[in-house]
Amino acid sequence: MTGPDAPLAVMKPCFGPQEAEAVAEVLASGWVAQGPRVSAFEAAFAERVGARHAVAVSSCTAGLHLALTASGIGPGDEVIVPSLSFIASANAVRHAGASVRFADVDPITQNLTVATVDAARTPATTAVMVVHQAGMPAELDALGRYCADAGLLLVEDAACALGSTYRGRSIGGHGNTAVFSLHPRKVITTGEGGMITTDDADLARRLERLRQHGMSIGAAERHAAAQPMIEQYLEVGFNFRLSDIAAAVGLVQLGRLDEIVSHRRALAARYGARLADVASVRAPQDPPGGTTNFQGYLVELMDGFPLSRDEVLRRMAERRISLRRGIMASHLEPAYAGHPGVALPVTERLTARCVILPLHHELSDADVDRVVGELAACSSERSGTLRATA
Repeated sequence: MTGPDAPLAVMKPCFGPQEAEAVAEVLASGWVAQGPRVSAFEAAFAERVGARHAVAVSSCTAGLHLALTASGIGPGDEVIVPSLSFIASANAVRHAGASVRFADVDPITQNLTVATVDAARTPATTAVMVVHQAGMPAELDALGRYCADAGLLLVEDAACALGSTYRGRSIGGHGNTAVFSLHPRKVITTGEGGMITTDDADLARRLERLRQHGMSIGAAERHAAAQPMIEQYLEVGFNFRLSDIAAAVGLVQLGRLDEIVSHRRALAARYGARLADVASVRAPQDPPGGTTNFQGYLVELMDGFPLSRDEVLRRMAERRISLRRGIMASHLEPAYAGHPGVALPVTERLTARCVILPLHHELSDADVDRVVGELAACSSERSGTLRATA
């Protein structure tokens, strides 16, 4: 259904016939598990972000877990993580056996800063996980200097940030270990999957080993050998592999990344221009020194906005426009109830007052105008009132 009253999804993956053709080729080859397509995808991904190495994994959560474990983070270590993040960021720390220390975020970028990290740091802190929320690049230069001076490991949760830049370089190409998501809600997708990038050759080799049970020789290498090769299991590892089917889709998607990001930024620019006339709504903007891919278009309902976040979600759903709540506050979820930490007033305000507007490749300028028009109508309503549906 199309037209002014058609339902608008908050997101849609961007697929074309090339992805189907790539999958068909893999199926015809008979090699569907981790193999040559994964290797090709890793090489293309590393080149695209400007990293020396890329290691494909089954999910971003698995990648964060591996990145921490392979870097020596485990029991007895404390990792600073923004509470304002999908809960996988904190969960990965727990999976590695370390403790989570939640920190607050900047009210505009919704990212960690040196000040918020320093306020949360304790003598047990050994690492910082910075999250580029909704594709918004964090202050990597300042955070990198802080962590280097303090002897802390810096890991980038770049789940949403493929195609974003900071100081003219792609996220993933700043020398830190970074982990990307390839989930369908991200800018490009393999269905499920993730990618770790690093400039450290030794770390990359260990990541490759750990993702496949600690195996010394991969299956593709064994099958390609002229003579039998007997693998060893050098340490206890995991089954965090990506399939060649998924990698084939990823290669096609990666080739369209610039086009996809350019379109998203154009839609975001239109949103920004239209929202300038809507009272008490703050629209996202590129941070100093960075460009965002607008993986999500996250707006804040300021104090003067008459409706709560949940009321806005309901009102927009009645108009067949799908929104989502903003970024969750992990420390408020039952899984982390009673978790010790510092006060997080910015996090708690943002999670209660932000919503994500529709933004995807099928969205038109008219769709953007419709979303903004309905949000503007919400801004003139009172809590508890309903407009008649036209």
